[in-house]
Amino acid sequence: MAKNYTEQPLIHQSGFDFLNALKKNNNRDWFNAHKTEFQKELNLVEVFAEALLERLSTHDLIETPSGKKSLHRIYRDTRFSNNKIPYKTNWSGSFKRATKYRRGGYYFHIEQGNSFIAGGFWGPVPQDLKRIRDDISFDAAPLRKILKSKSFISMFKTLEGEQLKTTPKGFDQGHEAIDLLRYKQYLLIRRFSDKEVLSEQFLKEANLTFQGMRPFFDYMSEVLTTDTNGL
Repeated sequence: MAKNYTEQPLIHQSGFDFLNALKKNNNRDWFNAHKTEFQKELNLVEVFAEALLERLSTHDLIETPSGKKSLHRIYRDTRFSNNKIPYKTNWSGSFKRATKYRRGGYYFHIEQGNSFIAGGFWGPVPQDLKRIRDDISFDAAPLRKILKSKSFISMFKTLEGEQLKTTPKGFDQGHEAIDLLRYKQYLLIRRFSDKEVLSEQFLKEANLTFQGMRPFFDYMSEVLTTDTNGL
């Protein structure tokens, strides 16, 4: 028996259409008047997120309990922002890896003209950032091997994230790995065209993208969960 439309783990054009309309009418009156449409599109994204979580869970241990729980709220927190627009204009969600020994996080962002799958370390605490830099300073070869692998380059092209314009405190400006030491974030991002996002292959490609992050995650997890004696 064919599945119902709402059960298909796809990203639908109607989801883009709703977000595009919201961009033009980003106010509470319009949103409340279209709440039924919003809930319908949100349900479709939940189906996709649940299917993605199922596939992700076959190759990693995930703490996030469901696709629904992975989704970010569409309501913006405007309390401390000069931008008072009340609603986000994208669908997004994240999956948390389980246990303290698995570091890094998974993220997906769906928006017409700006869709991507990402993962990594958005805001490492100072202690973690220092441990990462210390390890890179001691021997950058393991990380460079990952970043220069054909599989990494074909999927992510390069490491991304905010960087210092100056030299990190405590490190030599002339260090051979200064390009890696300047990172404040360590992000892997794969961007997708609208056509790719709307295709039946997107769920598979999103999962393969998460799977492609594992060498990087395994390296970072070892750096961040072992002590100076390697235990």
